[in-house]
Amino acid sequence: MSDFMSGDTLGKLANLLKPADDNSDDDDDQPVSAAAKLGPASIGPTKTSESKTKPTEKKESKDIWDEDEVPEGSEFEDLNDPRPQPEYDIIFKQAVSTEDMFLQMSNKNPTSSSCEDIVVKIQLPGTKKNEMDLNVTDKFLDCRSPKFKLGLHLPHPVDSKNGTAKWDGDKEMLVVTLRMKRELDFLNQ
Repeated sequence: MSDFMSGDTLGKLANLLKPADDNSDDDDDQPVSAAAKLGPASIGPTKTSESKTKPTEKKESKDIWDEDEVPEGSEFEDLNDPRPQPEYDIIFKQAVSTEDMFLQMSNKNPTSSSCEDIVVKIQLPGTKKNEMDLNVTDKFLDCRSPKFKLGLHLPHPVDSKNGTAKWDGDKEMLVVTLRMKRELDFLNQ
């Protein structure tokens, strides 16, 4: 048994498994280049042992949060307001022409990524047109009346300056149409 584990026997076994032939076709036998030895830690400048951290500048304010940490629309939220939320629907709308419908000449498809507008239909029963207060920002819609309160975070950023709101007195419904502003909208035109 001791002859089997001797250094000479192990060397012969290693030569049998991996011959020292220089003209081998196997990729594993080829010498490893310096580029192959690179790993994820090799990317970027080499790190020194001393870490140079910049001290954070503190403002002379007693605020708990910075303005950019507070989500948009939270100034409209009032947890103590007893008014109920009205029923509403969010509908995505796209401008479709005959070329899109019959010839399918554009890149439009029936998904919401091809839509240009968001239509929010808000049911406000028992409310008159002059009793409503509507405030729209890029990511939030706030609609208030004496009977209802709706604070709605919009699914996509919108152009808050160029929207339309129409009141339908027969149905007691407010219809707000807003143009979406997304980063990659130019791809869907």
